[in-house]
Amino acid sequence: MNERDVKKITRAKAWDILCEHTTKESLIKHALAVETVMLGYAKKFGEDESVWGIVGLLHDFDYERWPDPKDHPFKGAEILRFKGAPEFIIRAILSHANYTNIQRESMLEHVLFASDEITGLIMAATLVLPSKSIFDLNPSSVKKRMKDKAFARGVNRDDLLNGAKKIEVNMDKHIANVIEFMSTKAEELGLKGK
Repeated sequence: MNERDVKKITRAKAWDILCEHTTKESLIKHALAVETVMLGYAKKFGEDESVWGIVGLLHDFDYERWPDPKDHPFKGAEILRFKGAPEFIIRAILSHANYTNIQRESMLEHVLFASDEITGLIMAATLVLPSKSIFDLNPSSVKKRMKDKAFARGVNRDDLLNGAKKIEVNMDKHIANVIEFMSTKAEELGLKGK
């Protein structure tokens, strides 16, 4: 990893890229949630928080314009190359979708995959609580929701399990970690409650 290349994409530049291509509040909140979880795991694993956060923030920035699997995240990769993003960041973003056939190799890639879907499940589980507060959410209720295939049906349960396994964190602990990380940005994510 070349330090000069990494500095070409700052958090401020990543935010500008996200906002240039994404207007839907739900997608922006998803990007912020994944960024937050990536930052939490980077700190936990002793990795570069700024780089991991940027990867989380940008992983779906092209989705609103190009949601079709033939385009996402490929269009985003082209844009990031044009903007001078380091190849390892682009590769990590490409690897988060199984259909790209890019095998996840680095811990950065595995954590992005493990963080993506789980944030959607946590958000949905929070918003069905009477308080709508992530501070009232516990891992056992998320695990129960996970077993209900009708709940947040767009969230792939196998991806959740495989993601946690690849980062060597058991599912209960992974859920607890994600709740803890997302709680730090509860207001920004719309999860502070009433």
